[in-house]
Amino acid sequence: MDEFMVLMWYLSEFFALQDKWLLHSVLTLVQSWTEPLVYLQMTMERYDHTPDMLLNKTKWVSEKLISLEQGVVVLIKKMLDESTLATVYSDQSVLQNDVQPEVLESVMRDYTLLSCFKKDAHKMETFLKLLKCRQTDKYNCA
Repeated sequence: MDEFMVLMWYLSEFFALQDKWLLHSVLTLVQSWTEPLVYLQMTMERYDHTPDMLLNKTKWVSEKLISLEQGVVVLIKKMLDESTLATVYSDQSVLQNDVQPEVLESVMRDYTLLSCFKKDAHKMETFLKLLKCRQTDKYNCA
């Protein structure tokens, strides 16, 4: 019986480490996208005849990303039982890129940015689903 308890403890520790890694990975992805989305908003506002719906959606995604970051930080604090974990926002490099680009190059860069964001958003969603599954049904998740 003691060996079983030791094994269960090791499994519990193993999954806890994986959960922390998942949250850290999501936080890293979220923080890596905050600045590019701010830049995307700035460039889209410069385009002639940009639909308001597109501008509003870009702003909405940026706000949701910041909200997701705050939520992940809360989860990490809870998992680590720490009271100090801060996020850092860097607006300086966004302002350094505040140069009027050629429209075609800018559109292609924005498309590539959105394509990469979609892929990373899918990763974040997958990591969070796995974390949720592990928290609710620890032994039946892959």
